[in-house]
Amino acid sequence: MASPLMGIAAVNSLLFAAYNVSKRAISPFPDHTLPQIALAGSMAGAVNSVLASPVELFKIRMQGQYGAATDRRLSRVFRDTWSAHGFKRGVMRGFWATVAREIPAYGAFYTGFEFAKRNFQERFGKELPVWALLSSGSFGGVSYWLACYPLDVVKSRVQLSDKPLRGIFYVRDELVAIAREGGTRALFKGLSPSLLRR
Repeated sequence: MASPLMGIAAVNSLLFAAYNVSKRAISPFPDHTLPQIALAGSMAGAVNSVLASPVELFKIRMQGQYGAATDRRLSRVFRDTWSAHGFKRGVMRGFWATVAREIPAYGAFYTGFEFAKRNFQERFGKELPVWALLSSGSFGGVSYWLACYPLDVVKSRVQLSDKPLRGIFYVRDELVAIAREGGTRALFKGLSPSLLRR
């Protein structure tokens, strides 16, 4: 339990730091347009992939054990992954799928949050009530998943599998394979619970 929490904390710390640095790089002025917010969020998502990819790989592999008597601890899963595939093909497996997901996801997340927040501020003033901030966050979360869900399906499938990946175009290949196996609907399997979670 503690290891995944530490991993998520590190991922979120990197994400918010990268977002603030990206906003300053795009414009030194405090008021950003929504397209500038989208660009800063996308840049932060790309940077965030460096940590998000291995953290999510081990989270998915731990969850995929289904509580059997043969379940391995995180340290064992890490050692097995490293010894079988090394750093690039093991620990960082699915990195490009994570990049492909994080760029549109966080562009949409921050844009959705800012869009909703600014609309509330037009009605209620700069100091928003808590429910308006919560609603803005929810709108950002829904925007996140709607922008990236098929890519998240690909990333999870790639990270749970052990089959070799072919170059950086494996993301496209997996999208095609999933659609061929289960139709376009397969790319959105599990979307409803994800929207509720965010």
